[in-house]
This record gives sequence, C-alpha cells and structure tokens, in this order.
Amino acid sequence: MRSAKPAQTRRTAQLPCRTEPLLPFKRGRARSGLAASVLEIRVSHPGEQVGLSQPAQASTLSRVTSVLMSAEAAASMCDVEFDGVKVKEPNKGGRLRGSWYERFVQPCLVELLGSALFIFIGCLSVIENGTDTGLLQPALAHGLALGLVIATLGSISGGHFNPAVSLAAMLVGGLNLVMLLPYWISQLCGGLIGAALAKAVSPEERFWNASGAAFVTVQEQGQVAGAVVAEIILTTLLALAVCMGAINEKTQGPLAPFCIGFSVTVDILAGGAVSGACMNPARAFGPAVVASHWDFHWIYWLGPLLAGLLVGALIRSGCCTIQGNARKHLLCMQLARWTCLTGP
Repeated sequence: MRSAKPAQTRRTAQLPCRTEPLLPFKRGRARSGLAASVLEIRVSHPGEQVGLSQPAQASTLSRVTSVLMSAEAAASMCDVEFDGVKVKEPNKGGRLRGSWYERFVQPCLVELLGSALFIFIGCLSVIENGTDTGLLQPALAHGLALGLVIATLGSISGGHFNPAVSLAAMLVGGLNLVMLLPYWISQLCGGLIGAALAKAVSPEERFWNASGAAFVTVQEQGQVAGAVVAEIILTTLLALAVCMGAINEKTQGPLAPFCIGFSVTVDILAGGAVSGACMNPARAFGPAVVASHWDFHWIYWLGPLLAGLLVGALIRSGCCTIQGNARKHLLCMQLARWTCLTGP
C-alpha cells in the first residue's frame, strides 16, 4: 500500500494594507493592476506550471510580501498563504461601505469645516482690525488660523481649504481628479458659512465699515494688472509651500502646517496693500456674497487659479522634484504583479 502523503503545513501571514485610491490615477485603473489581479496569485510547486524550486518560492514570496507592504495597495488585511501565495480581499460589502465614506464624504466635510473656521477667523480679524495695527493683525490671524486648521484636520483631507491649492495638489498627484470639484464646492460653502458667522457676531457698524471683510483694495482699472500679478506670485509661494512641504515625502515634516500658515502671513504683509493678498477664491467668495461686494472679484479667482496651474506645471516639468505616494504605489503594485507572475 502506498503511504499517504503527509499533509502540507500551511502558514498564514497578515500584511497591513490600505484601500486608499492611487492618486492621481482613477480607482478603476488602479484595481485593474494589482488590486484586481492579486485576488488570486499563485506560485506553483516544483513540477507544476512554472516549476520554481522551493528556495525560489521562498524568495519570490519574500519579494512579493515586501512590495505589498510598501505599496499598501491590497485590502485592509491580506491573507498570504505559503501553500500558494494567495492574496484574498476581505468581505467587500462592509469595506466598500466604510471606504466610500472615508474616501469621498469625510474629506469633503472636513474641507467644509476647515474652510469655515479659517475664513471665519480671517474675516473677523479684518472686521475688528484697529487702525493702528495695519496689516499685522489680519496677517497673523490668517496665518495662525490656517496652520492650526491644517495641523488638526489635514490628516483627513490633506488640509487644502483653498481651491487654488486643491488644483495644484491634483496636478502633482496629491488629490484624485474626481475629488477636485467636490473639494471646490465644499471650500466655497465653507467660505460662505465662515463669512456669515463673522457677520453674525460682529457689530453692524464695524462690519460695514470693513465692507464685510471683502477685498476692496483694487478700486480702479489701473490697479488691475498689478493686482493680478501679485495674486499669482503670492499664491505661487503658498502652493509651493503646500506641495513641497506637505505632499513631497522628502521635505514633509511636523512643522509643515505652520510653515504653510507662515507663508500666508508673509504674503499678506508683503502684498496686502497691492491686491489684498487673497490667494484663496473661497476667502474672496464668502465675504463677497455676504456683503454683496463684487467689484473686481474675478481677480481673486484668476490670479490664484493661474498660480495653481503654474505650480503644477513647475513640478510636473521637473523644475521641482517631488516624490508623491501615487507614483510609488503604482510602481510597487506593478512590480508585485510582475514578480508573482514571472518568478525571480
């Protein structure tokens, strides 16, 4: 009688992974790479299909495991079996329901809340600004408020609170394209809420004396060109601080939120008398609606958005080196797929 083959031992390793989308690529395209093909990846035993030796299987498994852990691209907990390197996604129902809220709804709510808080503080600092403080009070209030809001809420949404910053982040891979419009809507609604709250808590006389914190620096046509150029340059500094200080892995650090806020303070002190140093269409939109002041309002859309495009072009063209999670994740996922299918 033939002796029965001893049962093969099976070991299972747990890999911590995330289900975040790969930016700036579409989620469907990302899943067609590793996330789709990794559902059933098998490394054959000796004598089967590929014919890898046992050491080769172990080497391949080690490489796949390290790549998957660095890419963080599969499900929240992936089951990797040494019997056949089989990576399975968990139950899709609960994961997709949770990830849908975390990926799309929660970031937009945070952008709305953060924009409302930042613009409320900014508008109130302008309305209550004394004649003897000049630009110092609004500059410090805007910069410190933005730094605090980014430090507390930035880990959820990225801490943009500015349509121009969201545009630049999307161009460099820090924001998915499908989230750009929802971010803009959330930021504009937050700006409207913040300006309305500032009006509600301010004395009426002070509110109208400050034109509701709307931008009234540009009063005549001859100031338009200088104001547009100033907005482009000032917003470029802000967007670069965000992209290189918070999105770039080489230079990001715990002080990035306050460096971004400090750039706003510097911009207001430098360009406040030229254009008002808006740098944020949402900051201009809210007070304009509440105070019904639309004179030269388009300047505060054109300048910042052009600056966002400029920063994206500078980084994309290689003038500034950036290492975003999107490119690393996509490369690691493709490498893992190639390694599993072809062997070492």
